[in-house]
Amino acid sequence: MTVPCVRVAREAGEETRQALAELDVLDESHDITVEDGWLYVPVADPPAVPETYDVVEFDAPARERQTRPVDLLGYEPSYERLGDIVILDEDDPDRARDIADAVMASDLRAKTVVNRASPIEGELRVREWDVLAGDGTETVHREYGCSFALDIATVYFSPRLATERHRVTEQVRDGERFFDMFAGVGPFAVPAAKRGAEVVGVDLNPAAVAYLRENAERNGVADRVTAIEGDVRDVVAGSSGARASDGVGGTVEEYDGWADRLVMNLPHSAGEFLDTAVALAGDECVLHYYDIQHDSDPFGPGEAAIREAAGEAYEVEVLTRRVVRSYAPHEENVCLDVRLTR
Repeated sequence: MTVPCVRVAREAGEETRQALAELDVLDESHDITVEDGWLYVPVADPPAVPETYDVVEFDAPARERQTRPVDLLGYEPSYERLGDIVILDEDDPDRARDIADAVMASDLRAKTVVNRASPIEGELRVREWDVLAGDGTETVHREYGCSFALDIATVYFSPRLATERHRVTEQVRDGERFFDMFAGVGPFAVPAAKRGAEVVGVDLNPAAVAYLRENAERNGVADRVTAIEGDVRDVVAGSSGARASDGVGGTVEEYDGWADRLVMNLPHSAGEFLDTAVALAGDECVLHYYDIQHDSDPFGPGEAAIREAAGEAYEVEVLTRRVVRSYAPHEENVCLDVRLTR
């Protein structure tokens, strides 16, 4: 008997499963199945599945009963998975400990269970964690055919943005010059390089830059990725405070007017770097600008800031206005895709 399934390429399986789990549309009574290079993920509520996914009928086998955290706790706990780390956000330490024990005793694949111990803090955007079970905060996360080593204690990474990163990097053309102004461990930079782009990634966090270099090697694109540790504003200014790695490109001063595509994924603060973005832009450049604004006008402030920074030097064409996710009550995390033409 067939059941509705989301059909995706095998390499996109885990991030698809995570995305569908967040939407609470997974069919837990049938197994995820691989056939002819495709992965079939059973779904219980096909109308609730986003249109970006391909929903088909498939003869997925009924699942044999596995022990889940809910079976041990008597209630469904809330958690997030990043590689083989399970992440909790519990205020009650006793409840957090109970959930951690249930996760480790269940059939869920987990090496470590952590609980958020602080908000994201500082210019390096990291948080503190309570390790409740297991050992260590380093893992390898996979999405859309790429793998990323990272340590959640020293770098920022959000698996919830996998679909958005894929949307952007799918637009990259072979030979394009791609500049990620706040690159982190490389979730934009590495897949862009895999599509044939020449990539420069900059980040203030030395741990993130080290992982960016490792992840470029891990994914076979080290020859197309230049990692720079420092403030991206120094890349244009030619400051000695920014340090370039071995790889594509030369001194940091050479990136003025260089980019065909720019990613500015630093919500709350990206507007402070728009003058730098304009300086980095080539004669024609697509800018992916991320912002967090009140839902009464989520795009207006960002668009106005981009037009002001571009001044008379560039024509500004807004290609896409996209709500990425809800950030907080009445606040939206949005992206503006903008073409700058000199």
